[in-house]
Amino acid sequence: MRYHRFDRKNLRLREYDYSRNGFYFVTICTKGMCDFFGAVRNGVMGLNELGCAVARFWNQIPVHFPDVVLDEWVVMPNHVHGVLFINKPDVLEGARHEKTGVGARHGASLHVNRFGSLNPQSLSCIINHFKGAVTRNIHKNYDPHFSWQPRYYDHIVRNENSLNCIRSYIQNNPMNWKSDIENRTHHLSSQKIRSNYDHLFNHF
Repeated sequence: MRYHRFDRKNLRLREYDYSRNGFYFVTICTKGMCDFFGAVRNGVMGLNELGCAVARFWNQIPVHFPDVVLDEWVVMPNHVHGVLFINKPDVLEGARHEKTGVGARHGASLHVNRFGSLNPQSLSCIINHFKGAVTRNIHKNYDPHFSWQPRYYDHIVRNENSLNCIRSYIQNNPMNWKSDIENRTHHLSSQKIRSNYDHLFNHF
């Protein structure tokens, strides 16, 4: 739909402005990689009530951040994959409507991110708001023991080919769940999960 605990090392591009216009791929995981949001059966993701709440709050991101456009996304049993397009209107028209349709083509960032950026329009602020809203709702209505991992993974999309590859990866995530690195039945370490991500997305 368009609608691992990782290790503590911060791999962020320290000088990059994460409120800058562009496409960002993010992955947000539950604490302990627990399957809070439902189950995959025959390659189809079935959301439970908690998963439906996650989907609802993800869809509401543009309500709270009008300069954000949702691209491809999916809620999986223990994580959310999504592409967010930050498209602030104070950028030159030519830069916003280039043929490739993507931003930040000078380089890619593969990192584990902290919340609490001082910039209210930054990627970390958007994700922090989403995670907090989901947590409060689930604690109140469903499960007081639910929690996210304290950080999230992001990747700055470099070009149109990369964007299309990431879209395909997200679309096929339910079908590929048995071999997915976030499927807790594989018992992958945080280091191994991050290494797999780095290898995969460095080629996008």
